[in-house]
Amino acid sequence: MYTTINEEGILNNYATEPEMYFAEYPSPEQQGRYALQGGLAVLFVTTLVLIGLGVS
Repeated sequence: MYTTINEEGILNNYATEPEMYFAEYPSPEQQGRYALQGGLAVLFVTTLVLIGLGVS
């Protein structure tokens, strides 16, 4: 972090920016896990909606 001071004596603090890097394409194993997580999320949300409809 670095600080600057303007003419009026007001301090400005600036955060250090992280180093940038390119993302890597997910491996087939990671893609499978993402698909499984997506399926479980759809099942969970569908269950919540059906329970909400059943209770109301």
